[in-house]
Amino acid sequence: MSNLPSEPEFEQAYKELVSTLENSSLFQKNPEYRKALAVCSIPERIIQFRVVWEDDKGQVQVNRGYRVQFNSALGPYKGGLRFHPTVNLSVLKFLGFEQIFKNALTGLNMGGGKGGADFDPKGKSDNEIRKFCCAFMSELGKHIGADTDVPAGDIGVSGREIGWLFGQYKKQTKLWEGVLTGKGGSWGGSLIRPEATGYGLVYYVEHMINYASGGKESFAGKRVAVSGSGNVAQYAALKVIELGGTVLSLSDSKGSIIATTESGIDAEMIEAVAKIKVDRKQLADVAHTSEFSGKVRYIDGARPWLQVGRVDVALPSATQNEVSQEEAEGLIKAGCKFIAEGSNMGCTQEAIDVFEAHRKSNKGSDAVWYAPGKAANAGGVAVSGLEMAQNSARISWTAEEVDSKLKDIMRNCFQNGLETAKTYLTPAEGEFPSLVAGSNIAGFSKVAAAMKDQGDWW
Repeated sequence: MSNLPSEPEFEQAYKELVSTLENSSLFQKNPEYRKALAVCSIPERIIQFRVVWEDDKGQVQVNRGYRVQFNSALGPYKGGLRFHPTVNLSVLKFLGFEQIFKNALTGLNMGGGKGGADFDPKGKSDNEIRKFCCAFMSELGKHIGADTDVPAGDIGVSGREIGWLFGQYKKQTKLWEGVLTGKGGSWGGSLIRPEATGYGLVYYVEHMINYASGGKESFAGKRVAVSGSGNVAQYAALKVIELGGTVLSLSDSKGSIIATTESGIDAEMIEAVAKIKVDRKQLADVAHTSEFSGKVRYIDGARPWLQVGRVDVALPSATQNEVSQEEAEGLIKAGCKFIAEGSNMGCTQEAIDVFEAHRKSNKGSDAVWYAPGKAANAGGVAVSGLEMAQNSARISWTAEEVDSKLKDIMRNCFQNGLETAKTYLTPAEGEFPSLVAGSNIAGFSKVAAAMKDQGDWW
């Protein structure tokens, strides 16, 4: 990659995958997979385009739009659209690269892709956002389709934006098809899609806790630190509460709220956070209201990890690189035993190294156990895949049916990573298997084998 412009986020994701493959017996057992890695690390296609739209003052604005169609060996490209000023090609390549293997771990027929624009929805009117969505889809719509590429929402793209994007796609193609997921429930969306990433994250960690404790423990009584305050964080927190845990924190780009009572952040407070996030407001706007007063403290400019005191479980659910080496060490000192990423690449490589070193040097319940986002947060794209299946069959499943399928998928994600780690790394007696290595190897191996069968490498 030395002849390319610097792409730090993509390079981090690539090196994280490669390091675990190299430190396993995968290439000794399958030396030809090195060629698969070289092929797989280059996107099949990158689409870049300008998005010209008119603001409420009648002034023309322009943004950069992207779609990285990374790998279609297992099915149509699948991955979200992100509208955020930090969006660039490096960020989208990292997200698309991770998406390939995350989608593989679900067991569903989905390839990997990602897209978006450097458009900032904050401070924009509904009319301006709608105009931008229509302009964006006017170009993106030429390159996607139900059996080609099926985007979904991501940061800055909620169900409302999906509706506007879908409407524009339908107008210009005259097709009503499952070209986007995260649609409205009355026109092709799946039940529990908004909840799926957060719910799936907690279901995954349930299996970690159950395995580590020999079936003796659950979320009941656990103190859980959560970062972020969007869909993933909200629904992860609600599921933790439902299962008997205590939520210690939520955060956004400006700061964190930290629970100051033993009951923690409750469901009513999470509902209040959800309402302000729809209006694109900050946690600081509600931290001192009557609903929160005396129950939380607001810390400006801080992430929650070093602020929550004793903690059992950490769920980074905001954005990439939100847990540093120092914060990883602080979490271990605070008693954290389980950390699983609701965000994509939520931990820096240095933080992962801290967690993995602690896992290897401590046995059983004394060790911290880390799960990567490509496995732990796969619930969102899994239910997107289930939405695609419902659209193809023109049927709708109940919330209970979808939730049951989601639980099965998250159990399989955990078991697949666990057993693959045992096969290719052989943990020492009493050592928890590496879920990051096992998940990387399992996802990569599945994609590599499909690519070979299809003649992409040989």
